[in-house]
Amino acid sequence: MTFSQFPEPQGLYNPKNEHDACGIGLYAHLKGHATHEIVEKGLHMLCQLDHRGGQGSDPLTGDGAGLLTKIPHNFFKKVTDFDLPENGRYGVGMIFFPNDTEAQQKLENQINQIIIQEGQQLLGWRTVPINVKTIGKKAQETCPLIKQVFIASHDAFSENLAFERKLFVIRKQVEHWARKQGLQTYFASLSSQTIVYKGLLTPEQVDAFYYDLQDTDFVSPFALVHSRFSTNTFPTWERAHPNRYIIHNGEINTLQGNMNWMKAREKQFVSEAFGDDIEKLLPILDADGSDSSILDQAFEFFVLAGRKPSHTAMMLIPEPWSENPHLEHERKAFYEYHSCLMEPWDGPTAISFTDGNQIGAILDRNGLRPARYYVTKDDYIIFSSEVGVIDVEEENVLYKERLSPGRMLLIDLQEGRIITDNEIKTEMASKEPYELWLTNGLHHLDEDGEESGIILENARSKQRAFGYTYEDIHKYLIPVITEGKDPIGSMGNDTPLAVLSDNPQSLFNYFKQLFAQVTNPPIDAIREKIVTSTMTLLGAEGNLLHPGPQNAKRIQLNSPVLTSNEFNQITDNMVYEFKTAVLQTLFSEDLELGLQSLFKNAAEAIQDGATLLVLSDREMNESSIPIPVLLAVSALHHHLVQKGLRTKVSLIVESGEVREVHHFAALIGYGADAIYPYLTYKTFEEAIQNEHINLSLSETVKTYKRGITDGIVKVMSKMGISTVQSYRGAQIFEAVGIGKEVIDRYFPATASQIDGITLAEIEKEATQRHQLGYKETIDDTLDSGSDFQWRSTGEHHAFNPKTIHTLQWACRKNDYSLFKTFSKLADEERTTFLRNLFSFVPESTSIPIDEVEPVEEIVKRFKTGAMSFGSLSQEAHESLAIAMNRLGGKSNSGEGGEDPARFIPDELGNNRRSSIKQVASGRFGVKSHYLVNADELQIKMAQGAKPGEGGQLPGNKVYPWVADVRGSTPGVGLISPPPHHDIYSIEDMAQLIHDLKNANREARISVKLVAKSGVGTIAAGVAKGAADVIVISGYDGGTGASPKTSIKHTGLPWELGLAETHQTLMLNGLRERVTLETDGKLMTGKDVVLAALLGAEEYGFATAPLVVLGCVMMRACHLDTCPVGVATQNPELRKKYMGDPEHVVNYMRFVAEEIREIMAELGFRTMEEMVGRTDVLTVGDRAKKHWKAKHLDLSKLLYQAEGIRTKQISQNHKIDQSLDMNEILPVLQPALETKKSVSLNLPIKNTNRVAGTIAGSEITKRYGEEGLSEDTVTLNFTGSAGQSFGAFVPRGMTLYLNGDSNDYFGKGLSGGKLIVAPPKSAEYLADDNVILGNVAFYGATSGEAYINGLAGERFGVRNSGANIVVEGIGDHGCEYMTGGRVVVLGDVGKNFGAGMSGGIAYIYTHQPLLLKQLCNKEGIEFERLIDSEETETVKQMIIQHFSYTQSKKAAAILQNWKIQQSHFVKVIPTDYKEMIKKIEEEKKAGYTEDEAVMNAFEAGTSSAKASGRPGPTKLILK
Repeated sequence: MTFSQFPEPQGLYNPKNEHDACGIGLYAHLKGHATHEIVEKGLHMLCQLDHRGGQGSDPLTGDGAGLLTKIPHNFFKKVTDFDLPENGRYGVGMIFFPNDTEAQQKLENQINQIIIQEGQQLLGWRTVPINVKTIGKKAQETCPLIKQVFIASHDAFSENLAFERKLFVIRKQVEHWARKQGLQTYFASLSSQTIVYKGLLTPEQVDAFYYDLQDTDFVSPFALVHSRFSTNTFPTWERAHPNRYIIHNGEINTLQGNMNWMKAREKQFVSEAFGDDIEKLLPILDADGSDSSILDQAFEFFVLAGRKPSHTAMMLIPEPWSENPHLEHERKAFYEYHSCLMEPWDGPTAISFTDGNQIGAILDRNGLRPARYYVTKDDYIIFSSEVGVIDVEEENVLYKERLSPGRMLLIDLQEGRIITDNEIKTEMASKEPYELWLTNGLHHLDEDGEESGIILENARSKQRAFGYTYEDIHKYLIPVITEGKDPIGSMGNDTPLAVLSDNPQSLFNYFKQLFAQVTNPPIDAIREKIVTSTMTLLGAEGNLLHPGPQNAKRIQLNSPVLTSNEFNQITDNMVYEFKTAVLQTLFSEDLELGLQSLFKNAAEAIQDGATLLVLSDREMNESSIPIPVLLAVSALHHHLVQKGLRTKVSLIVESGEVREVHHFAALIGYGADAIYPYLTYKTFEEAIQNEHINLSLSETVKTYKRGITDGIVKVMSKMGISTVQSYRGAQIFEAVGIGKEVIDRYFPATASQIDGITLAEIEKEATQRHQLGYKETIDDTLDSGSDFQWRSTGEHHAFNPKTIHTLQWACRKNDYSLFKTFSKLADEERTTFLRNLFSFVPESTSIPIDEVEPVEEIVKRFKTGAMSFGSLSQEAHESLAIAMNRLGGKSNSGEGGEDPARFIPDELGNNRRSSIKQVASGRFGVKSHYLVNADELQIKMAQGAKPGEGGQLPGNKVYPWVADVRGSTPGVGLISPPPHHDIYSIEDMAQLIHDLKNANREARISVKLVAKSGVGTIAAGVAKGAADVIVISGYDGGTGASPKTSIKHTGLPWELGLAETHQTLMLNGLRERVTLETDGKLMTGKDVVLAALLGAEEYGFATAPLVVLGCVMMRACHLDTCPVGVATQNPELRKKYMGDPEHVVNYMRFVAEEIREIMAELGFRTMEEMVGRTDVLTVGDRAKKHWKAKHLDLSKLLYQAEGIRTKQISQNHKIDQSLDMNEILPVLQPALETKKSVSLNLPIKNTNRVAGTIAGSEITKRYGEEGLSEDTVTLNFTGSAGQSFGAFVPRGMTLYLNGDSNDYFGKGLSGGKLIVAPPKSAEYLADDNVILGNVAFYGATSGEAYINGLAGERFGVRNSGANIVVEGIGDHGCEYMTGGRVVVLGDVGKNFGAGMSGGIAYIYTHQPLLLKQLCNKEGIEFERLIDSEETETVKQMIIQHFSYTQSKKAAAILQNWKIQQSHFVKVIPTDYKEMIKKIEEEKKAGYTEDEAVMNAFEAGTSSAKASGRPGPTKLILK
C-alpha cells in the first residue's frame, strides 16, 4: 500500500490542480535552552490552529499536521542500540517507506550503499514507534512504515555545512534512484541539526501517533508547527508540513515559471560549494511536489550552496523595491542586483524557516497572510497565524508585534537574540558593493527620443492578414489612446469559442487567462501599485551561485512594451556588449519545418555570441506566412530551456499580429522578454493622418505603451502576481481546443482539458488568414469586424436581432409556440457553445409527459443572476425580484445592497425582496439587517465577465438613491476591490462562510466561482469549508461592465467547469454535502437539461431575463445610456422601461415546460434523478462534421464517477459549539423580549470565533435596522478573541475585550460598539503593541469602536459609516473607505487612503511630511484641523476613547489639547469634499435635504438631467 494516493487523472479531474493552505506556528527559547515543555507547547499550539486545517469525508483523517524540532541528542542516545558520535557529528533521516517488505528492503540497501559510496558511515536503523489506532480510517489504510537512519560524518568535515551538503547529495541520489525504479519513498528530513515528525494527521493526533514526542527526554529549543488545509480529501502523507527547511502558509502563483527558469539555469550552474557533486543533484526541483515543497527544495539548495537562510529568503521573496520610494539605496541595490539573477517566487506567503541555528520568518510583499508574535520576559517567542495559541500571563509579556509586508524576523539561537529586519537586511545589503556593480553594469535606453514613422510596404495587406478590422481600430486601439486604458464593454460574450468558430482564428484566441479565486487572492494593481513592478531586463543572465560585477551587465527597461525609438536602439546595436540577431518567424509550405528552422537559427546565433534574439515577421510577403507569434515564442522558449540555453539570451518579439493587452500578456507568459508591435504603430500613424487621434505620433505611442503596460499588470494581478519578472514564463493560461500533441511539444504544462486542433489546423488557419490579406481586391478597406457588435455577415452571436425579437414577443404575448421558435433558433442555428455539440442518446425510453414533475416544482430551482441595483434600474431590478417571488424561485440582489423598504410587500402585495443577498468584495450595504433578510447568502468570489477583477461604478451613475442603498456619497465613484480582503486563502473562505452562517443561521451559504481548469479542486476546498451551495459561472455570462480583454479572454464555458466540479466532488466523497448551481448564457430548456445532466441542481439566468424585460444588447450598460431603461439610473431613460414581471414569469415557465418535454423524451420523472446522468448524452453529428471541433475529446465531460450525485446531507457549520449559542443567547432573553439591559462576563480563546454575531442577528431579526438602545447588551470578554470578533453586531450591543484579537475584528459592524484594551496587569505600553490583527472593520457600516493599541494591515477597508479611534495601523489603511470617521493617534503604514472616496481620517503625527509620503495621494487632500465644530467632534471621540480604555496616549493628548490639536492632519477625498460642500450650499439656499442632494448631484455630473426621485413606474405594479 502506498502512502500517497492521488487518483490518476480521470474525466476532467487532474491531481496537478491541488492547493493547500494552513495555520503555522513557532515556539522557541531565544537563548536556545532546550526543554520537553517547548515540544509540548508546540503541539498544543497546533491544536489551537485546528480550525485553520481541514478534514474531508473521514473526519478523523486530517489534511496533515506535524512539527520540526532540533535533533534530541540525549533522547536518541537512550533509544538507539548503537553508539552515537557527539551531537552535530551525525545526521538522522526520517523516512516514509511503502508497506511492502521487498520494496522497503531494496530501498534500505540502496540507501546504505549510497552512504558508503559518498564516504560517510552508516551507524544503524531504527523503526519509529507509532500508534496507528489513534488516526483516521483513510490515514490508517495508507500509513507508511516510518524508519530513521543514522549517518556519521566523515572526519574530514570540519564545518557543519559541508556535512549537511553531503547528506543532501545522499538524499537526492536516493530520490532519483527510487523514481527510476518506480519505488515510493519520502525523506521527511535528513539533517544533523533538525528532524521532522509529521503525517496525515489532525493536530490532536500528532503526539498520540508518535510515541517519541511523548518522551520527556525529547527536548528542543524550538518547535515549528503546521496544520494543513487541502482542497482535496485524498490521503498524501508526504504533503503534510513541515518541509525540511520551511513551514509555509501560502501559494506560489508563479510556480510553473519559477520551475522552468530553475531548470534553464541548472545546466549553467557552477558551484564551488558542491564541486563535482552538482551533477548528482539535478534536477534540483521535484516537479511532482506541492508548491510549498518545491519552494522548500529551492530554499534548501541555495542555503547549502553557501547562502545564509536570511539571504535566501530575501532573494526568493523580495520586498517591493522598484515602485517603493521608502527603501534605502543600499537595500534597493541588493534587490535590484538579485533581480538580474532570478525572478521572485510570487504569491501570498508567510514562511518560517530554520537551519537549526537560526530561525526566521518572512511575509510576502503584499502582507496577505497573518503573522503575529509575542516575546516574553523569560525569553520565549510565540509566533503564529493567530494570537492566543499559547497561554501567557499578561505581566510576563515583554511586547506584542506582527510581521508586516516584506519584513523578516530572525532569531539567532547561538547569539541568543532577535535580529531586527533592519539589521539583517543592512548586513545582507552591505555584503557586496551591489550599487557599484549596478552603476557599472546596467544599461538604460534613451526613452525620450522622438518616434520616427514606420516604413512598411503593403501595410494594408499586412493588417488584413493579421485580422485587423474596423472594430479593432475604432473600438479597441483608438480608445486605448483616448481613454488611456483597456476599453470597457458589457453584456458578456455570446460568440463561439475559437475552436467552434467557422472562421480562421488567431492562435491567441485559444488561450484563456487564469485568475485567482479562493486559494489565493487577486491583487489591486491600481490602488496598490506600490507592490507591482514592470521592470524588464535584457541580455544574458549571470551565474546565480557566484555573485560578481559581471552579473549586473544587463539592459534595464521600465516596461516589456517597446516603442520604435527603443527597439531601434537595440537592433542598431547602439548598446555595445549586447549582440543582436534577427530571426525570421516565417514559413512557406510547412509550419513544422518553419519551427525547426527557427530553433536551428537560434542555436547558431547563440553560438555566435548573440544575447538578444529578435523574432520578426516583418519580412512577410505573399508567399512567406508568419508563424503564429505565440507558437513561435513558446516553442523557442521551451526548446532553449530544454537545451540549457535560455538564460544566455533574451527573446524580443517584432510582430504585426500583436495589438491587444491579451496578446502582450500571453507572449510574456510564454517567455517573451520584450515586444515591439510595429503594425499597431503604423495603424496609429494612419489614424493620426485621418484625424481620429489628436496627438503626435510620439505622444500616441507613449500613451499606448502606458495603457498596454497597465493592462498587462491588471492581467497579472488577476492571478495575484505583482511583477512582470515573475509573470514571464509562468504560463498563467489554459488552452481551450488545442490538442495534446501541440500542447506537450510547444506549450508544456498548459492545461487543455478537452484536446483539440493539431498543428495541421493551426497551419491551415494561419494560411487562410494570410490568403485573406493578400487576395486581389479593388476595395482597400478593412472588414467591419463583429466581435463585440452583431453584423449580418460577421461572427455568429447567440443574441442577435432575430433571437431577441422572437424571445421578447413570445414572453410579452405569453405565446409558447413562439418561444419554441426562439429555442429552435438558439439551440440549432449555430454551434455557439460547447453544449451545442451534444445530442441525446436515441435509444432512450420515453414516458408520458403527465408523469413528469410539474412546471411549478421545476421553476423553484431557477434563479436570476446577481445584477446590482446601480447597474440595473430600480424598475428592472424589482421586476426580477417580483417575478421570481411569484414563481417560488430566487432573485439575487447583486453586490449593490438592497433598499430595506423592499423587505416587506408593497401596497399592491408585490414581494420585491431578493431571496439571495450577495456579499461581494465591496460589501456595499452588507449589514446585519441585510443579512437576516435572506434565504441564501452568496459570496461572490468572481463573476463571469471579469473574474479576478473588482468593479467600478462611475460617479455619474451613483445617483442619490443608489448612494443611499450603498452607504456612500452621491456623485462620487465607487470601487469594489479585486479581492475580498477577508479571503486570501481557503481557510479564510471557510471563515467567511462561518461568519455568514452565524449572521443568519437559517440561510444557505453559497459561493460563486467562475469556471477554469482546476475549479473542481477549489470547489472541493469550498465544500470542506462548509458551503451549502456552489455556483459555477461561465465566462460568457456577465451583464457587468468589464475590460474587453476580460470579456473575451478570461474564464471557461460553464460546461467544463460544472462537469469538472461535479466529478471532482464525487471523487472526493463531497458531492452529497453541497448543491451545485450553474449560470452563463442559459437560454432554453435544452440548456438547463444539459446543465442538469452535467451535474447542476439549480440554474441561474441573467442575460435572457434582461432581454425579456426589453434589453436589445446595445452593450452600453456602463455608459448610463441604456435606451430601454433597463441598465440606467437616468430618470428620463427609465421612463422608456417597458418590462413587466409577468414577462419574466412567462419566460421561466416556458423554459420549465420545455424541460418537461425533454425529460419525458429521456424517461426522467424528476429533475433530481436527471442530475449527473451523462449516460443519456452523446457527441452529436455537428461536432463530428466541424473542421476544428471534430478534434475535441468531449468524452471527458461525460465521465461518470461512482457515488451519490446530488446533495443529501446538511453541512455541519458547528454553530452548536459556538460561544453565542452556549453562553450568550441563554442570558439574552430579557433584552430580546422586554429590551431590558443584560450584562455578561466571559473568558475567550482564539478558537472562539465570530463572538457576538448570533446574538446580534437575534436582535436584528426582532428590531430591524434600529436595533436596541445603546448598551442594552454589554458583553465583557477576557483573553485572545478568535477571528471576526463582533462581526455585524447591531446597535444596542457593546462588546468589551480585555486582551487582544485576531483578524477581521468588527467586520461589517452594523451599529454596535466595540472596545478593546490590554488587561490591567499588562506592563507594556499599549500604544506601542499590536492588539488587533489584519483587516479590522472591513465593510463596517455604522457603530463605534475604540482600540487601545496598534492594528495590522488594511484597517478600515471599505468602512462606510463607523467612527473609530485606534493608536496606530499597518499598510493600506482606510483603503476604499466611503464614509465614517477614523482617528489614528499614531503611525500609519504605507499606501494610506488608497481608493478612499468618502469619510474622513484624522492622523495624529509630529512628522506631517513623512505621513504625506506614506499616503496614496491620488484623490485625497490634506488639511489642518481648523473648523471649531469639527475639532470638537474629534476631541469628543478621543475623550470617549479615554473613558472606555484609559488610554495613556489619549490622556496625554487631551491634557494639552490646545497644542496637540495642531498635530492632527485631516485626510479627506477630493470628490467627497466637493460634493459635501455643494450639498451644504444647496441647503443654505433653502432646499430640503433630498432636493439639495439631487441638485448637488446634477451639478456635479453632466448625465443626470431630471430632478427628483422617480417612484416605481405604474407599469410594473399592475
